[in-house]
Amino acid sequence: MALFISFIFLLFSAYATAQLCEQCDTSKAAFFATDSGLPSGACGYGALALKMYGGHAAAARLNIYQDGQGCGACYKIRCENTAVCSKTGTNIVVTDIHNTTSNVTDFVLSNRAFRAMALPGKDKVLLGLGIVDVEVPCVYKGQNLAIQVEAYSKPPNYIAIKILYQGGQTRILGVEVMGINSTSWVSMSHNYGVVWDTSKAPTGSLQVRFIVASGYDAQYFYLNEQILPAKWKPGAVYNSTVQIKNIAIGKCKACKGFKL
Repeated sequence: MALFISFIFLLFSAYATAQLCEQCDTSKAAFFATDSGLPSGACGYGALALKMYGGHAAAARLNIYQDGQGCGACYKIRCENTAVCSKTGTNIVVTDIHNTTSNVTDFVLSNRAFRAMALPGKDKVLLGLGIVDVEVPCVYKGQNLAIQVEAYSKPPNYIAIKILYQGGQTRILGVEVMGINSTSWVSMSHNYGVVWDTSKAPTGSLQVRFIVASGYDAQYFYLNEQILPAKWKPGAVYNSTVQIKNIAIGKCKACKGFKL
C-alpha cells in the first residue's frame, strides 16, 4: 500500500457498491492508526489529501481503485450501530490503493474519517467495535471540479494535470485538451492515479473534456469554458464552474434511512 504501512485493522461489516453499480452488499473495512502518511497515497494527491473533506481519505481495494480510475471517487459511509454511530455518517475520498492480501477489507479509512462516523463522544468506543456500515455516492457540496497543473509541467508543450474534486459515482477513463480556437482534441496519457499528461499541448487557452464512466455507460463530459489560460502555470489550480454528478443508477438498491 502506497500510504504508510503501520496501521491498525478493525474489521466490520459494510455495505459497498464496489463495482460502481451494485446493491448494498456486505463488506469489511479497517482504519489507519495515524493520518500522517496521507500525502503519500498512490493517487498522487500529495498534501491535498489532507484537505479534501478534511482528510477523510481512504485506501481502496483493486476492484475499486481500478488502476487509478477510481481515484477521487467520493463515498458516504456510516455504521448501523445507532448506540455509537450517527445516521448521517461521513464522506470519504479514495486517495490510495489497498492491496494487502492478508485481509478481506474493501477500504482502509483515515483515523479521523473512521471516528467521524461516531456520535459525539463515542469515537473511542467506535474504534473498539465490529460495526455494520453502508456507503453511497456523495457529492462535493460547494466545490466544483478543479484542475491542478503539476509542478513539473514545462510550458508550452508538456503539461501534466491532476483532477480534483471529482463528484458523482464515476471513473475517468480519458482526458483530452483542445485549443480554444481549434477543432482538434489532443488525447492525454494516464500517467498514474489522478495524473494525466501530454507533450503535445496546444498553444493558447485550453478547453478540457473527460470520458466518464458511470456503471456500464461512458460519455464525454465537457468543461465548456477556458479552464486553462494561455499562460498556465505549473503548480497552479484552476477551478471550473461545473461538477460531475453522474450516478450509476441501474438496478442499484438505495440504502434505507441514509441522511445525505
